[in-house]
Amino acid sequence: MENYDVIIIWAGSAWYPAGMYASRYKLKNLIIGAQPGGALATSHKVENYPGTISAPGKEIMDRFKEHAEVSGSEILQEMVEKVTKHEDHFHVKTATGKEFKTKKVIIATWNNHRHLWVPGEKEFLGKWVSYCATCDWMFFKWRDVIIAGGWNTAVTEALYLADIANKVYLVHRRDTFRAEDSWVEKAKAKENIELVLNEQVKEIVWDMLGMTGVKLKSGKEIKADWIFIAVWTIPNTWVVEELNPEKDEEGCLVVDKRQETSVPWLYAAWDVTTNSNKFKQTIMSAAEWCLAADSIHEDLM
Repeated sequence: MENYDVIIIWAGSAWYPAGMYASRYKLKNLIIGAQPGGALATSHKVENYPGTISAPGKEIMDRFKEHAEVSGSEILQEMVEKVTKHEDHFHVKTATGKEFKTKKVIIATWNNHRHLWVPGEKEFLGKWVSYCATCDWMFFKWRDVIIAGGWNTAVTEALYLADIANKVYLVHRRDTFRAEDSWVEKAKAKENIELVLNEQVKEIVWDMLGMTGVKLKSGKEIKADWIFIAVWTIPNTWVVEELNPEKDEEGCLVVDKRQETSVPWLYAAWDVTTNSNKFKQTIMSAAEWCLAADSIHEDLM
């Protein structure tokens, strides 16, 4: 079983900077992640990362990965199955049965998609229902689509789809959005984006040929060919459940100012933590990971 100073679980905007900093501190580190670049790698355009005016998420993540590798990080593209603690070290096991021993662990798993739990959602997932517009855009070019949600993901995907689809209906249960004002203003300026506020999708309607639209809470019906669900996410922390770390009411891992969880030597960063005012942005995740790597270096010193 190979030994490491620190193992970094997952491989995206937080993980790569952590590896880069760990390597600079001469800490032997391994980054394990099934999806290189994480969710950001699927974003069609990123315009709020310092030094990057506008670029595809994959392009940014490729640069992150290259920087980590050049710095000295080892990268393994696999899914972590379990993390267990044994006195003064951890064991990290992957889905293929590989096992590693490490003094410290940094975890930055992403969040699971929330569901609407309405008729038709589960039955037609991958056919007329999706949680990733940039993944499935080829199915609805020049068609009418619906996006349910009011956070950044929902509004930015609406803008992305507006350049591809015929019509985009952005359905939100409140009268104001929780997305950044700049994105909302851009959405309002798009002629083919229609804001449907104070409404909720209650049912996905279909016939023999496929989806025909949705029924809303008010009883109204919107005709459309596809629906994208972007109604926030749930922290995915199952990989460390056996360690029983402290969580808040939303399921986020409680961390201190050094990014350490309630489990000694287990650190966390990115969307699943209580730090950074839960501002789920790439710049925050990268910063939290660098802080975690620095804290580990201090501990080992």
